[in-house]
Amino acid sequence: MPSAPVRVILPGMLRDLVGGVAEIEVESPSDSQTVAELLDRAFSGHRVLDGKVRDERGQIRRHVKVFVNGEDATRGEGVAASVPAGARVHIINAVSGG
Repeated sequence: MPSAPVRVILPGMLRDLVGGVAEIEVESPSDSQTVAELLDRAFSGHRVLDGKVRDERGQIRRHVKVFVNGEDATRGEGVAASVPAGARVHIINAVSGG
């Protein structure tokens, strides 16, 4: 029985880079995957997104937050955080200024 897909919701800033795509649906290969595995799958068709979300070491960039079902994965395990099947993952760019 296939598991429920994960929905990756993009902020407006990233949507502009991929022709207005607001959400990427990613099939889950099992009941759970890591944030890194999910991003690999989600960005396979949109490589420009990867450099905006992850650094050269594959870690989430400092100015980006990734929420898995409302929990901030970047405050915990980061790219090693678990993403269950059927999850909603929000990518949010931090806004700063003075």
